[in-house]
Amino acid sequence: MNDAEYERFTDAAAQCQMTNAASFAYAVDKAARDLNRTAAEIATEREVIDELFAARRHLGRMHGLFNQVAKDLNSGADAPHLDAAACAVQSAARRMEAAPDTLLAHRIGGAAA
Repeated sequence: MNDAEYERFTDAAAQCQMTNAASFAYAVDKAARDLNRTAAEIATEREVIDELFAARRHLGRMHGLFNQVAKDLNSGADAPHLDAAACAVQSAARRMEAAPDTLLAHRIGGAAA
């Protein structure tokens, strides 16, 4: 912990009327209760960006698969779960479109656009 981090930590503990040790114990206990959220909160910006690019690649693959489905449908094939799959992909695409705005809003401490 560098000096600035220690000062921020000490100020936060004092604001909560806790000792540094009590504040640290509380924070560690809270983090240990939900490890998935803790991992997400401490992920570096680079890890978040890497995940966004991976998700974008997956959407690109889904696009290719939908092209194959369209080709099969045009040839008379049946696709009973096509509507559900299309809704799932559309939802994922909307989330991907919103992700950069959400990331930037989090980075500057504002609300998502």
